[in-house]
Amino acid sequence: MRVVRISCVGTRHLSPPSSASAHSDVSASSADAEDASCGGTGTPSLRIKKRLTCVCFYRKRAYERICSNLTPLQEERLKRLTKRMNNCFDASRPDHQDALRALWSATYPEKKLEALISDQWKDMGWQGKDPSTDFRGGGFISLENLLFFAKTFPTSFQSLLKKQGGKRAAWEYPFAVAGVNITFMIMQMLDLEASKPRTFVRSVFLQMLSENEWAFDLLYCVAFAVMDKQWLDRNATYMEFNDVLRCTRAQLERELMMDDVFRIEDMPSFSLLS
Repeated sequence: MRVVRISCVGTRHLSPPSSASAHSDVSASSADAEDASCGGTGTPSLRIKKRLTCVCFYRKRAYERICSNLTPLQEERLKRLTKRMNNCFDASRPDHQDALRALWSATYPEKKLEALISDQWKDMGWQGKDPSTDFRGGGFISLENLLFFAKTFPTSFQSLLKKQGGKRAAWEYPFAVAGVNITFMIMQMLDLEASKPRTFVRSVFLQMLSENEWAFDLLYCVAFAVMDKQWLDRNATYMEFNDVLRCTRAQLERELMMDDVFRIEDMPSFSLLS
């Protein structure tokens, strides 16, 4: 990765580092070993020094400026998103109960939910009869993500829920619990609550968020589809779920940093959704 200094900004080129860029204001990390084990060539993880406020990406023979100083729209949407991320699931709140019922209706429109605490939830891939106990890692936003997926891409949602594609393992991942873990993984990857941007992935995502307030939810849907494809490609079993999730993150990071990707819909893996 070659970085060229121009006035107050750094310019990112997708080419090997050269000696001319050795002292630039943006430094690239070495390829991550975990990413290599997933078949990648290294996640573009870059550290932005404190005095650098803007970074220019060279894409499609044009420069796209991405600033660590957020625009008012980015600040507003990031604030709303972080508020969602910090909202714990509360089984006593009527709106959270309604969201659970809505998820059930979107998942099983022809089947009535007998009660909020019921063995029926196990059919969706919750660990017990009370799904509220599985939200600790992802919070309420993980329920919102599942509901968004079910309503926006119902064909893909149902296919993954029913494990319809490919040769499945004897011991499959539990669908709903996997969804909560995917939400948590994305929150870690984007590092949105950091006071200063530490990776370009975060800055790229904030640009996407300014274009579409539902960028996080769309990314979640892509991530779920990618995770299932990784699962099938690796002939994985339940005990390998964390490895699959790590490889899913590596692929998402690579795609977000591609030259042609300006929106979640531009990611190659978005085509997995229907």
